[in-house]
Amino acid sequence: MSAIQAYVRTTAPRGRDTERVGPFLATYSPGTPHPMLNYAIPDDGARPTPAEIDALTEAYRRRDLLPRLEYFTDVAPELEKLLVGAGYGLERRVPLMTCTPESRIDRPAPAGIRLRAPESDEDIRRMRVAQNTAYGEAPEVGAEEVERLKAGLRAGVRHALAEDSSTGAVVGGGLALEVVDGTTEIAGIGVLETHRGRGIAAALTARLTREVHEAGAHTAFLTPGDLGIGNVYARVGYRPAGECVHLSLA
Repeated sequence: MSAIQAYVRTTAPRGRDTERVGPFLATYSPGTPHPMLNYAIPDDGARPTPAEIDALTEAYRRRDLLPRLEYFTDVAPELEKLLVGAGYGLERRVPLMTCTPESRIDRPAPAGIRLRAPESDEDIRRMRVAQNTAYGEAPEVGAEEVERLKAGLRAGVRHALAEDSSTGAVVGGGLALEVVDGTTEIAGIGVLETHRGRGIAAALTARLTREVHEAGAHTAFLTPGDLGIGNVYARVGYRPAGECVHLSLA
């Protein structure tokens, strides 16, 4: 678990401003207050003092951001109680799932669906629109976000999109972050509601997981948002390995 948390500490700050606040690495994404892009990560075994928690809270408040943390509970088992005592509330508790090359189960794309890497700026834009829509977010994707995603591709991030073979419409997508010390994260798996229940999410996950394993990763991990999608990931070889908590102070 410590290796996976170390991976997050390495990759989460990419493209963000960072600051050390006591036993925390605070990350801030320029230009967006989105809580999933602005959060702190504790050191292993973190047991902050009340003053250190107050300093972390103030670091986010002075940037007009929600004070927020995401971390794997096993690496700092005493931290949640300390944060709750300081007024932080639990947003959600989600499972951590991992997959090794030995446990991976390949899943082909269902009939009528083609999986491929994006090949142009327009592919990237359409893929991101599908992901945003799948997650209930605003579908608009500007040129700045396309450039950010292209920079990620150059840094080793892998993307896959799902395309309806009959219409050419992009109906889903996902990504695998860069491999660091044999570890990587699969994220952003999203499929339009009109195309769910056909195995597209499983096929996207299997494809990306196979690609990172072939690139040398010994551990791929993800954090499903709910048990239903967790069952999808289990079908391609992911197994429970711990939990991740999100806490914030409104």
